[in-house]
Amino acid sequence: MPLSPLEHDRRYGELDQVIRAYAGQPADDTPDKPSHALTAYLRHTWHTRPSALAVAEQQLRAYAENPPGRLRLRLGEFYAVPDVGLPESDVQQWLFCLADHLKHSIEEGEVPPPAAPATHWEWHARFPELGQFLGGWFSQDMPDEFDDHDAAVDDYRASTDPQLVARAVGELHELLALDLDESDYALAVAELGMEVDPPTPYAPSGWLALAADRLTRPRAEYGPPPHGAGE
Repeated sequence: MPLSPLEHDRRYGELDQVIRAYAGQPADDTPDKPSHALTAYLRHTWHTRPSALAVAEQQLRAYAENPPGRLRLRLGEFYAVPDVGLPESDVQQWLFCLADHLKHSIEEGEVPPPAAPATHWEWHARFPELGQFLGGWFSQDMPDEFDDHDAAVDDYRASTDPQLVARAVGELHELLALDLDESDYALAVAELGMEVDPPTPYAPSGWLALAADRLTRPRAEYGPPPHGAGE
């Protein structure tokens, strides 16, 4: 029978996170050097939840040592490794290679230094609420749904839990603290789901700062109180 969500996470949850880190990235790890995708996973996980690394190493190695057959995969009884661009015959050895890199990183304490995200997965892992904000309110449909960028920002704030709004503001400040070039900020907002240009005359970083400021203004500045308030 298919795996329950609980069983899936117990056996393959962190393995799945590692594999997701390869979205849009080549699985070109070698015994001597991890790929950009695995380095991004290591960097983010070391700095946010380091205990997960040992879980990932164990799950990768266990899966590689006991790969499921086609029938059990078809029945949904095992995690199916997505296509990562490798021949099927090479996947098992690749999983062992990933597990070895994780083990080495843990045992030797080799931690990638803080840096700007380098992959699509890392952008969204590091800035999850910003991905919701930019991807949900600034898609290519934004001009049809809102009068302008300010209206979209106001709608996000009005329809989102204040704790999540505060998280988005924190992520905006963290993104701005990376002090990237404008071309890199343009790449960042695109990776996080923004499909429209910032409003004239703002560059990406200037508009991000403006959005952070607008999201932190007292709610009273967004218009009169609802009808009946205070009566």
